[in-house]
Order: sequence, then structure tokens, then C-alpha cells
Amino acid sequence: MNVLIVEDEKSLALEMDEFLSKEGFIVEHAWKKSSAEEKIFVNNYDFILLDLGLPDGDGFEVLKQLKAMKDRDDAVIILTARSAVDDRIKGLDEGADDYLPKPFSLNELLARMHAITRRKHKLEKNEVNIHEFLLNIQNRTVSFGEERLNLTKKEFEIFNYLVLNKNRVVSRMSLTEHVWGDILEVNSDSNFVDVHVKNLRKKLAATAPIEWFETVRSIGYRINC
Repeated sequence: MNVLIVEDEKSLALEMDEFLSKEGFIVEHAWKKSSAEEKIFVNNYDFILLDLGLPDGDGFEVLKQLKAMKDRDDAVIILTARSAVDDRIKGLDEGADDYLPKPFSLNELLARMHAITRRKHKLEKNEVNIHEFLLNIQNRTVSFGEERLNLTKKEFEIFNYLVLNKNRVVSRMSLTEHVWGDILEVNSDSNFVDVHVKNLRKKLAATAPIEWFETVRSIGYRINC
């Protein structure tokens, strides 16, 4: 999953970046309100970690702009030193998914991100059963019975994103955005997404039939269940 950190306190932003990168997230930064708005305009994110006190404006303005955009479901966690209850209420009322006051534990941040993922995809826990395969979101593993599949990081992220969006066609561009990050940095003519998907399918098919893993011609992929 890809994350945009909107935070002008660079030491904190880099600390979050290092921690979340180790947990398998693709992380981007925006130090100012203006750069955050530019990135949000171009890319979709699974999570936006939003500070309110930015040097060139208020983080609430970024939140308002995001929520005014159509077909966006980026999850927003407000991270701020502001302690006023009114600010917390305002953030949640304007569409933020959670509010974490500074200072905070990075493990708590991760737990809240997992909780939002479960709510968003209507999961009771951090595991998803898909045609006898068991995907563990938190441990980043895929198993079939007692056998754990040896997936690469990208293969897991592709499978994770497709499973969380099961029964929906996921375009190659959407996969690129959520697994590799900034689409402007990726060669749109490359077939690297198809290569990774081919390798993933080969590993899944070596364990059990995968007729449910569908290629939608000229668009992308869909996992049916």
C-alpha cells in the first residue's frame, strides 16, 4: 500500500518513512500544503498521514480539497500537536478516518492503519480467505494449508491489493499506483506489471487451480469469489 506523509517536521517524517517502509509500505513525502495538494491531484493513496500545522497553510484545507474530489477513498489519519477537542471533532466531521495526537507510538499508528483497512474492506481480522488461500495482511504472508508461498515483496503487494478489491476490475494503472507509488515516475509503456502478475499466478497455480484469477483484456485483473 502507498502512503503520503504530509509533515513539515522532517525528523518525524523520516522516522515514519523508515518504520513504514520496513512494514512494506511505499512512502512519499510532502513538506508543505502546496506540494501535498499537487501529489494528491496526481496520485491516489491508500493512506494520507496529515499534519495540520503546515508552513504554507492549514492541513484542514488539504483534507477539504481531497474530499471534494470524486471517486477518492484515500484514508486520512490526522497527526497533530493540537490538543483541542474542537480540532479533533472538525477533522473527523470533515472526513478524516482517525486522529492521532503527537507524540505518538509508531506501533500505534500502524495498528490504527490496520484497523482502518479492516473497516474499509469489511474484515473481522487481519486475514482474508480466498479460495483456500489465506492472506495475512499484518504478517504479509500467503499460505495454502500448511504451506507458505514464497512470494516476492511486489508479488505479495499485488495479490494483497487485488484480494482487498475482490470482484472488482483493477486496472494496471491502479496497480502501478498502489504498489509502485508515483505514477509519474513509472514508464507507462512498460509491461513490468504483467511480468509480476505472471510470476504471481505461476506460484499460485503451482499450489491449486486459480480460474478465479481473471485477466480483463486491455484493462487489468480481477479476483472473483
